[in-house]
Amino acid sequence: MSLLDIVFGRPLASKEERAEKIGAPAAIPIFGLDALSSAAYGPEAALTLLLPLGAAGVAYILPVTFSILVLLLIVFFSYRQTIAAYPGGGGSYTVASENLGSFAGLLAAAALMIDYVLTAAVGISAGVGALISAAPSMQAHTLEICLGILAVITLVNLRGLREAGAVFMVPTYLFLGSLLVMIVIGVFKAFTSNGHPMAVVMPPPAPLVKATVSTWLMLQVFASGCTAMTGVEAVSNGVKAFREPVYKNAQRALTVIIFLLIVLLAGIAYLVAAYGISATDPNGPGYQSVLSMLLLAVAGKGIFYYVAIGSILLVLALSANTAFADFPRLCRIIAHDSYLPHPFASTGRRLVYSYGIYILAILTALLLIIFGGVTDRLIPLYAVGAFLAFTLSQAGMVVHWLKNGGGWHNILLNGLGAFATGVTVLVVLVAKFVDGAWITVLLIPILLFIMYSIRRHYDWVAQQVATKEPLNLARVTPPLVLVPIQNWNKISQKGLRVAYILSKDVRALHVSCEDEADDAFCANWKQLAQDPAQAAGYPPPELVVLPSPYRFVLRPLIDYILKTQQETPGREITVLIPELVESHWLEGFMHNQRAMVLKGLLFVRGNKRISMMNVPWYLSDES
Repeated sequence: MSLLDIVFGRPLASKEERAEKIGAPAAIPIFGLDALSSAAYGPEAALTLLLPLGAAGVAYILPVTFSILVLLLIVFFSYRQTIAAYPGGGGSYTVASENLGSFAGLLAAAALMIDYVLTAAVGISAGVGALISAAPSMQAHTLEICLGILAVITLVNLRGLREAGAVFMVPTYLFLGSLLVMIVIGVFKAFTSNGHPMAVVMPPPAPLVKATVSTWLMLQVFASGCTAMTGVEAVSNGVKAFREPVYKNAQRALTVIIFLLIVLLAGIAYLVAAYGISATDPNGPGYQSVLSMLLLAVAGKGIFYYVAIGSILLVLALSANTAFADFPRLCRIIAHDSYLPHPFASTGRRLVYSYGIYILAILTALLLIIFGGVTDRLIPLYAVGAFLAFTLSQAGMVVHWLKNGGGWHNILLNGLGAFATGVTVLVVLVAKFVDGAWITVLLIPILLFIMYSIRRHYDWVAQQVATKEPLNLARVTPPLVLVPIQNWNKISQKGLRVAYILSKDVRALHVSCEDEADDAFCANWKQLAQDPAQAAGYPPPELVVLPSPYRFVLRPLIDYILKTQQETPGREITVLIPELVESHWLEGFMHNQRAMVLKGLLFVRGNKRISMMNVPWYLSDES
């Protein structure tokens, strides 16, 4: 077994793709982690903005959460319809493209791509935030821990979708179990104490009142709390990952995910209000997460607390897996339409879209480094992309039903969803613009420009290479073959033999640095090459000596090749490059790589009449 097989797993054949499909239970840790884990930082993001109101601010978390849950239910029913109508996946991008046009589709795609990068970064940083809440001494190593977790998630996803689901299943269900137990215990204590339960461990006192309630403040709180809705589109983007019946399994998975998310958000909001728990400053020395304080208040600092905090840490960090499951699939569909490089549409050794995974990992790492791995700094960038994609998807479904006769109830539902999420986009954009949402607004047009530029390139290439003419063999003549030869050895011998297979017009190019080796090479050329060629009935190869007093090797070769191309109009030129192939990759560092550089330069500076051909000579070859 090779090292690659140990690290990434054995390569999977294309026929094994069906076995990699997943059912609803496995889909929860793969496509639901982002949505479910947002219960840990969505309410906290809202509570953080209520800090200026002091203890009175806690009461506002219930109406804010209720409005978010209403919006969540609207989006849920809409995405159930999207899954059934578009079982090929692609979610908002596919719906908007087919019903609203390519611009709307690419706008949704750009929003989703930004959202997935933020999902990965926010999830990991929130997980590390939970760890620091339990172990404040590790706060100085926040960024290093974030990058380490990112590396692990990237590696797991490169091993395949099904394996990623198996790895993440235990922490996911441990997280759900811990929070559900906390909610049950907390709600029971609240009911038995007439809504005023006594905390086992008292939370820190609320800060002093520094502001009064205003419409602007509540809009900001709502905008921050809406981050709890990010990730609900993941299932609709990855429908093709499900086993048969595809769309039924996808709908079941979405239903379970949304139901659990509603229970978590409603339960946390109720208990926060009941126990009077305020957020703490995430940048302050005494920072403690809302869930940490809630667990302490409900159950105290025992084994259950540490198990629950550990599961929160794992799931928050691993929630980035949703982005790693969906971002490559979204990129595949966009690349299939030629708006992204085509390698995004190709599967790797484990039948995953490796190119998208690598790009997502790089972008997430950059984002974590820029913002120092602190969740609170990333939250303002977060919800704009998600809700813009929601809005375009809902509007696209309205047009879909109008074209396909889906009934007025479907049109009204999706129309309401488009209006509600559209208003939310404006609220989030205005409320969070100064705090960082402007970055998302700036990035979306940049992404659109890049995608349109890529499509124009592919269209131009297709136009350049397209032809309906049959194969034309008129005036096909052997090429002029140019063979760079620096020394006489078995490598150059093989190069000349192959050259005579192609053509009888062969020139050997030798760069002379004016030393004794050059004199010996030129003096022996007739005996070693020209005489044997004549004896075999071939015209002798012409030796072209290129002087290089400053010991440059590649520049004289390139100049001569380009000059020859100009002097022989209409003639095909083949540059045949003899190349040593080492037995082991480490041996490559002990030999110069001029052949590789020469090929690269010819690719850049050559044209249609210059062809290149490699002639490898293997060190292990006895002939």
